[in-house]
Amino acid sequence: MGAIMSTKTVSDTHASVIEDRSQLIDYFAGGEKPATRWRIGTEHEKFVYRTADHRAPSYDEPGGIRDLLMGLTRFGWQPVEENGKVIALNGADGSVSLEPAGQFELSGAPLETLHQTCAETGRHLEQVKAVGDELGLGFLGLGMWPDKTRAELPIMPKGRYGIMLNHMPRVGTMGLDMMLRTCTIQVNLDYASEADMVKKFRVGLALQPLATALFANSSFTEGLPNGKLSYRSHIWSDTDPARTGMLPFVFEDGFGYERYADYALDVPMYFVYRDGQYIDAAGLSFRDFLKGELSILPGQKPTMDDWADHLSTAFPEVRLKTFLEMRGADGGPWGRICALPALWVGLLYDQGALDAAWDLVKGWSIEDRQLLRDAVPAQGLDAPLPGGGMLRDVAGQVLDIATAGLRARGRMSASGDDETGYLEPLREVVRSGKVPAQILLDRFAGEWGGDLGKVYDDFSF
Repeated sequence: MGAIMSTKTVSDTHASVIEDRSQLIDYFAGGEKPATRWRIGTEHEKFVYRTADHRAPSYDEPGGIRDLLMGLTRFGWQPVEENGKVIALNGADGSVSLEPAGQFELSGAPLETLHQTCAETGRHLEQVKAVGDELGLGFLGLGMWPDKTRAELPIMPKGRYGIMLNHMPRVGTMGLDMMLRTCTIQVNLDYASEADMVKKFRVGLALQPLATALFANSSFTEGLPNGKLSYRSHIWSDTDPARTGMLPFVFEDGFGYERYADYALDVPMYFVYRDGQYIDAAGLSFRDFLKGELSILPGQKPTMDDWADHLSTAFPEVRLKTFLEMRGADGGPWGRICALPALWVGLLYDQGALDAAWDLVKGWSIEDRQLLRDAVPAQGLDAPLPGGGMLRDVAGQVLDIATAGLRARGRMSASGDDETGYLEPLREVVRSGKVPAQILLDRFAGEWGGDLGKVYDDFSF
């Protein structure tokens, strides 16, 4: 779906109350780190299905999602409960959490190198496969359920999801699809200063459509081609306009922490978390909350925990918390998970690469960026590029910049390899000219003979 929000693991009783608007801005400044302390946090989701009939398992059924979570505790994961139900796990490799229809997510630990990231991904997938094999469960790497209706999908027992499922149809036509039927890979990256954050945010936003194209992997809906390469990306175009999009203000002079805080304050609320319960605040204003005038909690002011929660309910293509989240990619097979952090680490964690990437995109207008973002879900690398040509014309150049950035980092594996090899799946896309969704469509029309059930054979982990 899109790593909607972090899972609650701490009590909210001791958190400091927000007395002054400056604290909202200080929250972002608190994320600043010198380059020596920059880390890579990778999140990836996958669909869980019963191997016997490809059905999506419910939470409570024998061999379902709860049993999958509990099965992982043998590897040292610690259960996290909400209202007496295990909804997540915490451990040395970060956290395992559930998206609304049981999409299974690893939110990885903050790591120093892509080698560590890839090893973490490997450990997680070995663990879920070991438990899944015992329970008769498989795991599918795509950006959207290729064959399920909304009605066929279970709902996980998490309070915030009930509030969101209720609110989504009021504000867009596809929010329920986003929650129930999609999977993503994303990467979370650090910044050194406000100016560094701004440049990374701008490059990240401008090039997010390229990441969407390179990872496009959601071309089927309810068993048939849907006319898109990334239907997951298309879904965001009508989920909730108040909390999604390309954020034109990021490119305006004077953009920084304060301007993002203003944006976030204008994003309507979803909920407030109090005493272990989610209170429905859908559509209410965080600005009213700051004044102690929130109708559902009269006289109460928000804590910094409430601000952190609220920031996680905005879903732009790049999101600021105390780090930057790159949110444009469809979920995909195991071998591509490491390629997304490789792309963004290469572009954003080396100053020369960051400058080169900015030079490439800085001339694009607001309209250019929006047109590109709107064209990519259907056209992928054939989307028209600002100034003429197609997105594929700069894809190789961007990968060259990322390669140079990774090479300059010089982070070696035990066997003496740098991090550039993790870009190879994306190089292959550019060489072949076909994004993953196009390969899927070719197989469907060709060797699968129109039988989408074969996707479970060819695209499971």
